[in-house]
Amino acid sequence: MKLVTALLCSVLMALALPAWADTSRDDAAAIAQRSSGARVLSVERAERAGYAVWRVKVVTPQGEVRVILVDVASGRVL
Repeated sequence: MKLVTALLCSVLMALALPAWADTSRDDAAAIAQRSSGARVLSVERAERAGYAVWRVKVVTPQGEVRVILVDVASGRVL
């Protein structure tokens, strides 16, 4: 029974690891592109209100340049 419990705990921990990982530069670019439908121009790491964010500069199909902030920890658009 201990072996089954240990194995189950190991599998659950392995599945949870991606949830603890920070959002990468490439992931932030993809998130910003999906959320805006725009082309990514640049991605920089920055800080906002004490939190690490990705500052993603995009250009819309209409030619408008926008900045999208993506939370490094969660991958959410702010």
